[in-house]
Amino acid sequence: MAVATRGARGGSSFRSLFSFRIFISAMFSLLFVATLSVLLTTNPSTSNDDPDLPTTGNAYVHRTFLALKSDPLKTRVDLIHQQAKDHIALVNAYGAYARKLKLDISKQLKMFDELARNFSDIASKTTYKTSLFESDGPIDEDVLRQFEKEVKDRVKIARMIIVEAKENYDNQLKIQKLKDTIFAVHESLAKAKKNGALASLISARSIPKSLHCLAMRLMGEKISNPEKYRDEEPKLEFEDPTLYHYAIFSDNVIAVSVVVRSVVKNAVEPWKHVFHVVTNRMNVGAMKVWFKMRPIDGGAFLEVKSVEEFTFLNSSYVPILRQLESAKMKQRFLENQADNATNGANLKNTKSLSMLDHLRFYLPEMYPNLYKILLLDDDVVVQKDLTGLWKIDLDGKVNGAVEICFGSFHRYAQYLNFSHPLIKESFNPKSCAWAYGMNIFNLDAWRREKCTDNYHYWQNLNEDQTLWKAGTLSPGLITFYSTTKSLDKSWHVLGLGYNPSISMDEISNAAVIHYNGDMKPWLDIALNQYKNLWTKYVDNDMEFVQMCNFGL
Repeated sequence: MAVATRGARGGSSFRSLFSFRIFISAMFSLLFVATLSVLLTTNPSTSNDDPDLPTTGNAYVHRTFLALKSDPLKTRVDLIHQQAKDHIALVNAYGAYARKLKLDISKQLKMFDELARNFSDIASKTTYKTSLFESDGPIDEDVLRQFEKEVKDRVKIARMIIVEAKENYDNQLKIQKLKDTIFAVHESLAKAKKNGALASLISARSIPKSLHCLAMRLMGEKISNPEKYRDEEPKLEFEDPTLYHYAIFSDNVIAVSVVVRSVVKNAVEPWKHVFHVVTNRMNVGAMKVWFKMRPIDGGAFLEVKSVEEFTFLNSSYVPILRQLESAKMKQRFLENQADNATNGANLKNTKSLSMLDHLRFYLPEMYPNLYKILLLDDDVVVQKDLTGLWKIDLDGKVNGAVEICFGSFHRYAQYLNFSHPLIKESFNPKSCAWAYGMNIFNLDAWRREKCTDNYHYWQNLNEDQTLWKAGTLSPGLITFYSTTKSLDKSWHVLGLGYNPSISMDEISNAAVIHYNGDMKPWLDIALNQYKNLWTKYVDNDMEFVQMCNFGL
C-alpha cells in the first residue's frame, strides 16, 4: 500500500511539471510570432508625425517601436512648439476679450497682436524651420537650445503682460458693474419720480383736511345763526359799469379771501372795486358766511352766487354740460387720465370738465350790463393796484393777456392736435399761447365778435377730444385766436406752483403772481420760498382759520 501511494504521488508531480513547461514554451512561441508579424508589417520610413498611423489592432506596439526609433529631441521640440501655440491662443483670447469690452487700451491690444506674431515668427524662421521641423535627420541641439530660449523669453513677456492686463480687465469689469449699478439706480430714480409726481398730484387734487374743516365750521355757523346770515338784496354797484369789476370762480373759501384781500390792500381806491364770486352749490353757503363774518376793508363790494343761479347755463345751451352727461365723453376722459398716469404726465382734474371752470366763456351773458371785467384765478396774489388794466387800449380786441411762449415752447402746436385737418386749416401752430389767471376782457368786443358762439362751435366738435384734451386753455386759445392783445409781462408772473427758479426781482416787480401748478400755497407741498407771499394775505385772526389748523 505504501509503495503504491508513493508511486501515485510521484507520477502526479511529474505530469504537473511537464504541463507547465509546455505552457511556457507556447507563450514564448506566440510572443515570437507576434513580434515577427509586427516587424514584417511595419514601414521603416514611418515617422511619429505620420497621420496614417494605425488606430486599431497593433497600434500600441506600432507607436512603441516608432518611439524607440525616433530622435528623443523631437519630443522636446514638440513640447516647446506646443507651449508657444498655447501662449499664442492665450494672448489672442485676451485681445479678443479686450475688443469685446471696447476697452480704451489700444497700446495693450497692439502688444497682444505683436506677441502673437512674434510666436508665429519664431517657428517660421528659416533656421528653425529647416533644422527642427522639416529635417528627417538628427536635430541640432544648439539650434534647439536657441529656439527654446527665444520661446521662453516670449512666454515670460506674455505672462507679464497677461498679469498686468488681467488687473486692468478686473478694473474695467468693476467699472462696467458700477455702470450697471448706476443705470439701475437711474431706473429706480425715474420710477420714484413718477410715483412722487403721482403722489404730489393726488395731494394737489384732494381736498386738504383744513379746507374741509373750514367749510364745515362756516356751514355750522350758518345753521346755528340762520337769521344772521340771510341773503341781502343785490346792490346797484354790482351792475355799475363805471366801477372796476372782478370775476372769481372757485370752491376754495380761503383762496378766494386771499385774492380779494390782496386786491383791496393794494388798491388806491378800494371803494371802486366790485368782486363777483361764483362757486358751486356745496360751498356757496360757506363762502357767504365767510364774507359776512369778515367784511371787505375799504368799502369794496362783493357778491357771492352759485352756478345754479345762472339758469341759462343748462345742457341744452352749454356743450360741456351736455358732454358731461354723455357716457362717451366720460369714457374718453377716463382713458386720457389713465394714459397720462402711465406716462407720468400732469393729470387734469375733473374740475376741468366742470361748469365752474368753463364759466369764463359766458362772462358777457352773466354780466350783461358790464363793459369790461377782470378774470382772476383763485391761486393768484395781487401785489399792485390793478386799475391800470381798465385803461389799456385793447385795440378792439376781446382779451388782454400775458403771452407765455419762448422759443418753440408754449406754442399752439403744444395745445391743439394739428394732425386733425380742421385744426391744421384754421390755426397757425407757431402762434404764441397766452395765460389764463389774469385776463382783462372787453365784453362789448366779445359780444361783437360772437366769441361764445365760436366756443360752442369748437366745443361741439371736440366731444370725443380729438381736437384737444380736457381743459380750458386750449378752447380759450381757439375762442380768442387773433382777438387777444398781448400785455406787458410785469402784469402777470406765472410758475410759482411748480418752478423754484423764478427771480425774486421778477416776482417783486409783478402786479399779479400766479401759483399755477400742483404746489398750491395752501398745501403742504407748496414751494417754501414763495409761500409767504400768499400767507401774508391770509386772515389769521379769523377764528375758524385758527381752529382748523392751517399750519400757515
